[in-house]
Amino acid sequence: MQILYPVLISSLLSFACCTHLPEEPSTPVNPPSNDTTVITPPPPPPPSEPENIDILAIGDSYTKGESVLPAKNFPNQLRDSLLAANRKVTGLRIIAQTGWRTDQLKNAIANAPELSDSTFSIVTLCIGVNNQYQNGNFDTYKTEFEQLLQTAIARAGGRKERVFVVSIPDWAYTPFGQNFPGGPTQISLKIDQYNAANYSIAQQYQVNYVNITGISRQGISQPDLVATDGLHPSAKQYTEWVHLLMPVVQEALGQ
Repeated sequence: MQILYPVLISSLLSFACCTHLPEEPSTPVNPPSNDTTVITPPPPPPPSEPENIDILAIGDSYTKGESVLPAKNFPNQLRDSLLAANRKVTGLRIIAQTGWRTDQLKNAIANAPELSDSTFSIVTLCIGVNNQYQNGNFDTYKTEFEQLLQTAIARAGGRKERVFVVSIPDWAYTPFGQNFPGGPTQISLKIDQYNAANYSIAQQYQVNYVNITGISRQGISQPDLVATDGLHPSAKQYTEWVHLLMPVVQEALGQ
């Protein structure tokens, strides 16, 4: 029995040296997952509320709409067209009277304290025919028109793209203008001079300029473009103005 002990010990040591236990994996292996949860993306943000549009229209008889129903002047027709285009129009303010020059319009705005800190979505400016008709000083017109344009930009909250200068229509192409002393040609030349000035100032301030003068010059060939007083635009002519205004107004308002 004493002879077997060393042999037994040697055998055990030999077995231990030759037998290797499986190594533990260096990275744990996760068991297959039965989780079928679907991750839902967050919902899109709600659509923004439509803008509440309010309009300020400043000018003279061409903005007031002399000899047409108030609902048919161009500011009201512009409002109605925006409503028809599914815009949310909440207000319209018109500061305009027949016969007003630039200085009279300035005074009227100064005497409307509710405008001093108001901001409007759209501001239109059409002024100058009475400066021309009354043979006013041309340089004074340019100075006062620029001041009125600055006021329009301020009332639009500094947003120049929301300001729309409307050119002066040519009253030479009306029955009244055709019979005016000096002849219609001289009237047209003066209107062109005034429009060149207000266009240049509008360009300087980078506001919109809508030239409706060409439409007014169809007043003799298309008598229904002239109101019953034989001088001012008819409701139909104002509709044509709005056809020119709408695309640029819509672009300024955006989606």
